[in-house]
Amino acid sequence: MGEVKHLCLVKFKEGVAVEDVLKGMTDLVAQMDMVKSFEWGQDVLNQDMLTQGFTHVFSLTFASADDLATYMGHEKHAAFAATFMAAIEKVVVIDFPVVIAKPPAPA
Repeated sequence: MGEVKHLCLVKFKEGVAVEDVLKGMTDLVAQMDMVKSFEWGQDVLNQDMLTQGFTHVFSLTFASADDLATYMGHEKHAAFAATFMAAIEKVVVIDFPVVIAKPPAPA
């Protein structure tokens, strides 16, 4: 199957210190060798009709579905997930195999 992405779209609760959540997530993935890469971002166009209120995206890449399963079952992930879930109003999570339709240009 190859690489797998774990994608989370998030709307944080009003008053949440988003920077603290981002630091916690960054600290978590830094400790997890099975995470190949971690990216996050915040919506820049503010098209509420399209975003349905979601403001942030988190993307983690794993070498395999087994690595994703190991991450999801890890006690450190479970501990952070409780904090993360308490900070969000709503979330959509999708896990999918990576299909490269257009590879990046050579550096």
